[in-house]
Amino acid sequence: MARTNTKIGDIFSVNIDGSNKKYFQYIVNDLTQLNSDVIRTFKKVYSINANPSLSEIVNGEVEFYAHCITKLGLKMGYWEKIGNTANLGEFDDILFRTSEDDPQTKISLNWWVWKINEEQRRVGKLERRYQKAEVGSVIPPDSLVHRMQTGKYDFVYPDYE
Repeated sequence: MARTNTKIGDIFSVNIDGSNKKYFQYIVNDLTQLNSDVIRTFKKVYSINANPSLSEIVNGEVEFYAHCITKLGLKMGYWEKIGNTANLGEFDDILFRTSEDDPQTKISLNWWVWKINEEQRRVGKLERRYQKAEVGSVIPPDSLVHRMQTGKYDFVYPDYE
């Protein structure tokens, strides 16, 4: 079996429903979260037969950011690599959040937030300014595709209000 390699800048295509696709790009590694890959997914839905330029894709509106293992999703067939570009966008202000509570906890009052490659900070109750922070867990490939399809993850995670 051929070795699967991914690198920062790689752009991936995800089949959404058999007739449409979306794209995401691997933009950085986050040492704060297991040195995992951080991706930005793009909002625009394309026909499965469309071939937009890499420039068009990466200049599109970002839908969300997430941690994942791009190699695993590639190996499992959840997405395919279509190219690479040095245009990674801005990611200095991306904020992630995590809770130390178990998934059965409905409302967490024990939140931590961080920016890529910075230390986590305990904030307790998730104040309004942190509520747009992305879930900071490393997301399995199937859950990432589910969010690209539906706008929500398919796993249970504590809420903040």
